[in-house]
Amino acid sequence: MIVTGVRQMSFEISRAIRADHPSLAGHFPGTPIVPGVVILDEVAAALAEWRKDCQLTGVRAVKFVLPLKPEQPFTICLTAKGAKTEVDFCCRVEGRMVVEGRLEIRCDKI
Repeated sequence: MIVTGVRQMSFEISRAIRADHPSLAGHFPGTPIVPGVVILDEVAAALAEWRKDCQLTGVRAVKFVLPLKPEQPFTICLTAKGAKTEVDFCCRVEGRMVVEGRLEIRCDKI
């Protein structure tokens, strides 16, 4: 879903990390959780899908609030406000915050 406003643009997409993802085997065997880097990779993929003219140049801030389990559906929300070189993001499961942060981006068209 793409929402546009006067000063804000946002994008939401749902994802789930498969239980057979290679990183899960060694990440808390018996009670696996999705590693933060895998979640951030999904956030980067969502950014690339939303803003095809932009590329991720850094993760300015990130806070992991709750663990994400394999196969658990989550929503990635990306929001660009004012600054054309930053995008705020969050990931939610059933309305609860799992991860939040800010990405640094560079765009071909501003």
